[in-house]
Amino acid sequence: MTTDLSATGRRAPSMAAVADAAGVSMQTVSRVARGFDNVSPDTRDRVQQAMASLGYRPNRAARALRSGRFRTIGVIMFTLASFGNMRTLEAIADAAGAADFTITLLPMASRTEEGVRSAFSRLHEQAVDGVVIIIESHVIDTAEVALPDGVPMVVIDSTGTTEHPAIDTDQNDGARLATQHLLDLGHDTVWHVAGPSSSYSAARRLAAWRTTLERADRVVPPVFHGDWNTSSGYRAGLEIARRPEITAVFAANDQTALGILRACHELGRTVPDSLSVVGFDDSPESDSFWPPLTTVHQSFDEVGRRAVSNLLAQIEGAPVVATTDLVPVRLVVRASTAAPPR
Repeated sequence: MTTDLSATGRRAPSMAAVADAAGVSMQTVSRVARGFDNVSPDTRDRVQQAMASLGYRPNRAARALRSGRFRTIGVIMFTLASFGNMRTLEAIADAAGAADFTITLLPMASRTEEGVRSAFSRLHEQAVDGVVIIIESHVIDTAEVALPDGVPMVVIDSTGTTEHPAIDTDQNDGARLATQHLLDLGHDTVWHVAGPSSSYSAARRLAAWRTTLERADRVVPPVFHGDWNTSSGYRAGLEIARRPEITAVFAANDQTALGILRACHELGRTVPDSLSVVGFDDSPESDSFWPPLTTVHQSFDEVGRRAVSNLLAQIEGAPVVATTDLVPVRLVVRASTAAPPR
């Protein structure tokens, strides 16, 4: 025989205990727990007070039988390793919890079409009311996947070409701000250490960097290709630090910038006196880099909140509008950028 225990290891309060504390029948407690209207306001208040004082939690499965909803949001994502994904997931969980929803995480097995199909297949087995997809790879547009019929969906970090609403930060404007900041300081051109070619975010940042230089009638240098992490930034930084003609670098994210800073320190290239570096993300540690990093701030919290808000509206019956909602970004200027050496 199993025993119903609370998270503290103690026996969880029963419906009978709530009924006894409120001086009502178990049937009345059940009506209140399931949201029925045929209970007087005074009795409802008494039952809810007893539930609160005892720490009683109504059974979600029972509520789902009545309402047809599970009050659960599925989240499909490629990786938990990136700063942006983790911050966005945390914001989704907070926003869902505030609406009395839980989340079910469905991580990708791999960054392939088969990985996408596998994740969507597992979604069929989950009791969810809607799903948020955090996929920054081009694979989402080409994979032959099928959602369960009628399941609301929001996509985070995409091209906006899906048939579902998309939420993202304004990647283009962020890269423009970073590049233009360096040009305004007097640098002849700006070099770029890009993110992985499979990433929508990296592709948009690279394209906006190039466009900004072209509009300013500046030379567009060859691109250093990275993969979001410090090691790829470090490898690019070793070459950058040895080339005095490179005076300004826009890194695709803060971790890449950190690798560049390390390489410069090891090879005696001073930042920002002889090289200016700008990152992207405004990660919590970026103001503690040495020197503190100029970077583009993204509001991952706002992305998560907007995704959940849009999804909940769909769950409530709002029409699906396949548009991209862009969250504004801003440039945070710190000590890693300065005028070029003369």
